[in-house]
Amino acid sequence: MSGSQRTLFQTWASSLGQGPPGTAENRPPVDPGEDSDDDLMLVAVYEAERGLPADGDFPDLDASSAQVWIYPMNYPLREYQLKISEAALAQNTLVVLPTGLGKTFIASVVMYNFYRWYPFGKVVFMAPTKPLVAQQIEACYRVMGIPQSHMAELTGSTAAGRRRDVWRTRRVFFLTPQVLVNDLSRNSCPAELVKCVVIDEAHKALGNHAYCQVIRQLGSHTQQFRVLALSATPGGDLKSVQAVVSNLLISHVELRWEDSPDVQAHCHQRSVEKLVVPLGDQLSAHRDRYLQVLEKFMSRLVQNRVLAHKDLQSLTKYQLILARDQFRKNPPPHIKGAQQGALEGDFALCISLYHGYELLTQMGLRSLFCYIQGVMDGSRGQSMSRARSELQRTPCFMDLYRDLEAMFVQPSADEAFLYSHPKLKKLEEVVLQHFRTWTDPEGDLDTRVMIFSSFRESVQEISSMLNRHAPLVRAMAFMGQASAGRGVRGFTQKEQLEVVRGFRRGGFNTLVSTCVGEEGLDIGEVDLIVCFDAQKNPTRLVQRMGRTGRRRRGRIVVILAEGREERTYNQSQNNKRSVFKSISSDRSSLHLVPSGPPMLPPGLQPALHQMTITCGHFDPQGPGRSAARPRRGPLRPLPALRPHHAADRRHEGRA
Repeated sequence: MSGSQRTLFQTWASSLGQGPPGTAENRPPVDPGEDSDDDLMLVAVYEAERGLPADGDFPDLDASSAQVWIYPMNYPLREYQLKISEAALAQNTLVVLPTGLGKTFIASVVMYNFYRWYPFGKVVFMAPTKPLVAQQIEACYRVMGIPQSHMAELTGSTAAGRRRDVWRTRRVFFLTPQVLVNDLSRNSCPAELVKCVVIDEAHKALGNHAYCQVIRQLGSHTQQFRVLALSATPGGDLKSVQAVVSNLLISHVELRWEDSPDVQAHCHQRSVEKLVVPLGDQLSAHRDRYLQVLEKFMSRLVQNRVLAHKDLQSLTKYQLILARDQFRKNPPPHIKGAQQGALEGDFALCISLYHGYELLTQMGLRSLFCYIQGVMDGSRGQSMSRARSELQRTPCFMDLYRDLEAMFVQPSADEAFLYSHPKLKKLEEVVLQHFRTWTDPEGDLDTRVMIFSSFRESVQEISSMLNRHAPLVRAMAFMGQASAGRGVRGFTQKEQLEVVRGFRRGGFNTLVSTCVGEEGLDIGEVDLIVCFDAQKNPTRLVQRMGRTGRRRRGRIVVILAEGREERTYNQSQNNKRSVFKSISSDRSSLHLVPSGPPMLPPGLQPALHQMTITCGHFDPQGPGRSAARPRRGPLRPLPALRPHHAADRRHEGRA
């Protein structure tokens, strides 16, 4: 079946604004014509709204609408999207699809059909952050044209009473999982009416994440709902993937990689380059001084036999945390009373110091200084007061701290930029070379670069370094919302979206981002991705790499410090290949959840109906959008790095 016409909702949605389908009166008759499949569709909708009886076990189902499922033809047909959409209608499905290949498109198709089949039902789209929620409501509208008056974007800032009213009057909801958990707990959300749940960035559904809480709470009210989970990569290892499958009640997996036969034609080539940078003499000397500080406090743990002696350079923060947990569960018999508390303090101090060690080796001296300055001036919180007292009594630490303070607190205004890590100079070379030599066979002179770094201090440092080369490089920092009262503020939801729009439109050509830019947001076409640090979890690296190669060839450069960071990256790549191979070659490696109650009566197999959906204009301020927050002033590139003071601190590690 195929055809072309305005969306069904545009034809008869005016009657729906007054109440649920089936209550409208005096609807004009429809003449089906001779051989028009689309007109027959309209007749079916008209009859369904008049209240045709449904199957007794499916009282909310519109049996006439469920005779078909609709697939849009206003986009080029991709067979893998069609196949995945059909599978997701029938089973709880995890869709693993590389970034840029249309996960949101598939979600829109599935949501639309459950919206049609269950006229009184609710459809939910969850995303982990508010900017993603705001982006997806518009994206879904542009695919299937569900009226804005039937959709709602819910945030925690919306009053609980108001959210209860919205749940009663709207049909399709876009929100974060935390909001849905709260509304389910308050019985604001009519859980028994939820028929379809879409979960974006589904790899987050681990442990007691809000995604897991939503599925558990829904399951306590009803078993009859469909789950569609979306991710570019399902997890860092097979155990994590299995947890996602179990937590989201997944009974079917649709898996595609860049080299899958049915998606290869839609993937643009991406080159990946690994650049390994030696620490250099200056940074190595400061590293050795910092290791002396670590040795002083680590030796106390070793002497008390609560930590096995290890090479300080190979020890990790995670290993320290495991050792502390073991100490708490089974303290040695010779450790008593106050001594146990003192060793707890030593563990906490060593874990904090090892975080600084990672900053030193991966990000550089400036990031290390900003971190330990936060400890010393008290802006990192009262929990660090013991660490501060201990460090103040440690001469080798105080000597290092004063030297770093001389470097970064009062630099001369005309002093040359201080490259606090050799990786910064390499990053600068890569970016400048890209802009100076950019040519595009399609004749598009505009090119954009995206740089990822995990820590805010590093993001600010990179932005300041690159903006010295304006107007060739026009860099903007991009980060999440900061904790209250902690220095350089982050961006609100509206400001994050404004940055993304400015980047897509060419207001600036380089985006320097924390992890907030890794997932979901439609950044636009990016020709060069630079990863300034390695990620232990291959999920994050895959998300970063997915930002390029969407519409034309892309390049990815990973800049690594020689030693531990290089080893971390190699291990991450091995983990990724292992997970992909395990799932692709042997689906029995995953224990899928048995299919729950069917969403359609036995024997009812909806026929495919392909049609062109003509969507109207999306109003960003239209019905269903959350109230806009007040702006905090225009966004501008970060100024040059300036002296740090206690009143201007922030939490560097937050995204």
